Amino acid sequence: MASLRAFPLLILLTRQARAVQLARAAARSPWMSAVPRASSSPPLRMLCAPAGGGEAELSKSQQKKMLKAAARAELKAQKAADKQAQPALDTAAASSPAAEEAPAPFRFSAPPVCRSEANDLRLRRSYVSLRELGTPAGPALGEEVWVRGRLYRLRGKGRQCFIVLRERGYYTVQACFFHDKAFPTQSKAMLNFLQGLTEESIVDVRGTLQAAEVKACSQKTVELQLIEVVLVSAAEPMLPFEIDDAARSEEELLASEATERPLARIGQELRLNHRWVDLRVPAQHAVMRTQERRAAVCALFRESLVAQGFVEIHTPKLIAGESEGGAGVFRTDYFGTPACLAQSPQLYKQMAISADFDRVFEIGPVFRAENSNTRRHLCEFTGLDLEMSFKLHYNEVIEVVHQMFVHMFDGLETTYAADLAAVRAQFPSSPPRWGASPCVVHWEEGMELLHSAGIDAPPREDLSTAHERALGALVAERYATDLYFLDRFPSAARPFYTMPCADDASLSNSYDVFLRGEEICSGAQRIHEPSLLQAAIAAKGLPAAPLQPYVDAMRHGMPPHGGGGIGLERLVFLYLDLDNVRRASMFPRDPNRCSP
Repeated sequence: MASLRAFPLLILLTRQARAVQLARAAARSPWMSAVPRASSSPPLRMLCAPAGGGEAELSKSQQKKMLKAAARAELKAQKAADKQAQPALDTAAASSPAAEEAPAPFRFSAPPVCRSEANDLRLRRSYVSLRELGTPAGPALGEEVWVRGRLYRLRGKGRQCFIVLRERGYYTVQACFFHDKAFPTQSKAMLNFLQGLTEESIVDVRGTLQAAEVKACSQKTVELQLIEVVLVSAAEPMLPFEIDDAARSEEELLASEATERPLARIGQELRLNHRWVDLRVPAQHAVMRTQERRAAVCALFRESLVAQGFVEIHTPKLIAGESEGGAGVFRTDYFGTPACLAQSPQLYKQMAISADFDRVFEIGPVFRAENSNTRRHLCEFTGLDLEMSFKLHYNEVIEVVHQMFVHMFDGLETTYAADLAAVRAQFPSSPPRWGASPCVVHWEEGMELLHSAGIDAPPREDLSTAHERALGALVAERYATDLYFLDRFPSAARPFYTMPCADDASLSNSYDVFLRGEEICSGAQRIHEPSLLQAAIAAKGLPAAPLQPYVDAMRHGMPPHGGGGIGLERLVFLYLDLDNVRRASMFPRDPNRCSP
């Protein structure tokens, strides 16, 4: 009965405690003025009504019990009241002038997919390349700039966030953002946005260029203080493989295998299946940049030959017959007529010489249906071909080809030093050696070198890969060069249009160029006399009809001529001393791969 008599007291205790709590809250926050407050209760006395009437004072133990019960009830009531009052508190806070932040000087956005709308033209942003930042020709310190790049790395912790942007494979710059006490809400939103971005996403960034030492980036003396970030294209969170994993050198991988946590090794097939990601790896990107038509090897090839009076031509890739001797040709149907993909522009280069173009070259695709699953063979590659007339001896062709290689190699080491450095950071190598004049080794001398080293080689057959490497090492030791010509190849190993040697028909006026012990170029004097050409076609067992226009081109006056053909991918692969020619092909085609 005592607990029943004390129940009114519990209510009074709860009300008074809640009133005190609300009063304290009101004193702390001006927002509480918008919330109805409980009316205050009169001072509480520890009294209860006994059964006989009147008032009786509670004992100390009863008072303690009553206070504990009141505290529990008050806590429960407070939670319920807070939950009910929270919407009003939120509304009051949002509408209160004291709670508003001024617009922050920084911002972020993720606009819809770019559809080249009229509104996009109004932006008129002027972008700066990452490679210009921190250079004398670039923007000054303190200047605001717009840049676009891939989100290479992101590190966010607490009230700060650092990102690394990447452009063109290996130009990188650091950008950073720090929490601003003057704009706490907007700073937090900016940090959340940055930390929610995925690596390899494309972003536009506006920032202030500041001096900083950033050893891990290509732009080592500056960084960007972020002002605005725009998400242009989001990458999925899970990449096929990490760019950093694919960028490690063989030395790093081997060293890690001796530890408890070996580094991930990215397999070749995984790389090639997702080649568009693999080509973002700095070294891979640099390899490709050495091949672009307006850069590096192709540009230097073109530059050298144009300076020597050559004219660039473009020849058909769908042809009626074989251009290299029958084997290894991709056949197709050409509106009911058998046709094939060109193994080289050989026949058309010679027709151009017959048309008095004198010196011609071409950069274009060639196709070889050879089931060769090696580190140096492809079924489709880019051919660098040249053809020229000569006056007295086809050594004139060898001289031109050598000078072309010297120009290309010198240009790579000077003009494209940054690209080579990026490649050699992952695939260490030294530049090959070459001389000012061509190093020409005749076939007979080459065989003698092999025999003197105790290596047996067939005297009138093509060299195997092992023989090529062994001979390359012997020539490098004797002549101190990694670039040489092996002249007077066996006729049996050459195409039908190759001119036989006058002193020994089993040998021919043909050559291969070797770099680091492997072939990078084949060339020869061509047969320019119709009867000799017809005899050679018959001797090889080739059908005469598809080659008749080619033979006819010799009937109306053809000067002595010769030339050569280079495989771009193999040249780059050997010059950079890579482990596989597929690394030098943007989307390689081999007997087991026709996609992507």
